[in-house]
Amino acid sequence: MNVKIFIPSLVFTLLFFNVFGQQTEKWGDQGNGTYINPVIPADFSDLDAIRVGNDFYAISSTMQYSPGMAVLHSRDLVNWKIISHVVNDLTQISPNLNWSKMDSYGKGVWAGSIRYYKHKFWVYFGTPDDGFFMSTATNPAGPWTPLHQVWKVSGWDDCCSFCDEDGQLYFIATNFENDPKNNKKYNIHLFRMTSDGKNLLMESDRIIHQSPGSEANKLFRINGYYYHLFSEVKPEGRVLMMKRSKNIVGPWEMRQLNHVNKTSDKEPNQGGLIQLVNGKWYFFTHHGSGDWEGRAASLLPVTWLEGWPVIGEPGEDGIGSMVWNAPKPINIPNVEKGMQTNDDFHSSVLQPQWEWNYQPRNDKWSLSERKGFLRLHAYAPVNPTGGNMLLKAGNTITQRSLRTTSNEVTIKMEIKGMCNGGYAGLTHFSTSGTSCIGIKQVNNSRYFTYISHNRDSVGPAVRNNTVWLRSTWDFQGINRYFYSLDGKLFLPFGGENQLVWGSYRGDRVGIFNFNLEQECGFVDIDFFHYRYSK
Repeated sequence: MNVKIFIPSLVFTLLFFNVFGQQTEKWGDQGNGTYINPVIPADFSDLDAIRVGNDFYAISSTMQYSPGMAVLHSRDLVNWKIISHVVNDLTQISPNLNWSKMDSYGKGVWAGSIRYYKHKFWVYFGTPDDGFFMSTATNPAGPWTPLHQVWKVSGWDDCCSFCDEDGQLYFIATNFENDPKNNKKYNIHLFRMTSDGKNLLMESDRIIHQSPGSEANKLFRINGYYYHLFSEVKPEGRVLMMKRSKNIVGPWEMRQLNHVNKTSDKEPNQGGLIQLVNGKWYFFTHHGSGDWEGRAASLLPVTWLEGWPVIGEPGEDGIGSMVWNAPKPINIPNVEKGMQTNDDFHSSVLQPQWEWNYQPRNDKWSLSERKGFLRLHAYAPVNPTGGNMLLKAGNTITQRSLRTTSNEVTIKMEIKGMCNGGYAGLTHFSTSGTSCIGIKQVNNSRYFTYISHNRDSVGPAVRNNTVWLRSTWDFQGINRYFYSLDGKLFLPFGGENQLVWGSYRGDRVGIFNFNLEQECGFVDIDFFHYRYSK
């Protein structure tokens, strides 16, 4: 018997997205009062977020990229822009994050917290090897105060500051190296801090929780309760947990806040719990199971049940699950959609979407030597050993690759300043795999070259002083390269590449210039144009 079943379109959409996850055609603001997750389909990992007045601010970890710890702003929790970075000089953290070392992939600036109290924004974060740091700002767009090291220690992560109603400052963090025999059980510690927030009162140290993989700590005070939000690893995956108490040192009650599916929803966990002016609540989070785009950012509605926040769609057990689309929290007319990408290099400072691979040599790049261009000077990689040369090559400037239906990046590059041994071009960059298209100069001759899987393919000779290089990729992360000598006719070069992530970071698209033979040569980048589907 054939039975026709009619499902209302909205119900079908909700069912479809909850079963199959992110779709190729849709993400972010839909322009009709709804949004689809992820709201940012790119690598904004280890998120925390707050509301101050009618504005929302978030931070995202950056590992070895400089400047470090991205700061984002939104008016509606769906459309976000990068407005600054907290750390201008990564060598304030460690010399290993400098261009002269380049040996800290997967390390550097890890998760942190952003809070607003005492008329300032406070950011705390940790690194696995160097301990905890803090900075403040009266304007989240900067400037941020020079980094202050709160505690030099290793084996700790995922910290958060908290200002109680009486002005007492607290600090919470995870020690993930507490037991050499069982590194899965992490200890979560609570400290009081000095009134300036720069030092921990070590005598106040107490462990308030221990469980497998417990981290992603946040502290709140809501309706007379202290709430400790964190994540931990259960058989289903990494889930959100919460403890609450009338006293900040306990005793605590505890509940699970969401269910996860590693495959379909990619484990949303690390993030910020936010109350709107109208009283509604949301959770801005990353997806912990990264794909080639990294750990993308989603916005989940929050429902309070019996004094507990349920993350996502509440189930019969009172625990939430992933929500892929929902009404927008706030509708703002004519809001600008999408993230910053394009740059014509007319500004005197780099636009905030750019991050260098490690702390750059500031005397080897310039926006002023030739107005309207980014000049990159070439120098030798650090201890090159073959293989993925870009892992040790300075002057690689990058931004996040978006996971959208269609993506196209084009750069216009002038190469008359190159020297023998020089190599400059366009790259997709990851510690798990790098591909490039560019120009090499050997024996006073230049030619196009394409590298994939550490194999170099030689292309046609280049006699022009100006070239255009292009990368395209799709929702699955399949990339192709093209080149042009006139900016109109683009010819393919090389095969298809699968974009990948590595060392907790998603794929980056970037521009590079280095020289294997001598410290000599430069290229001028006229523009970086990135078109993507919204």
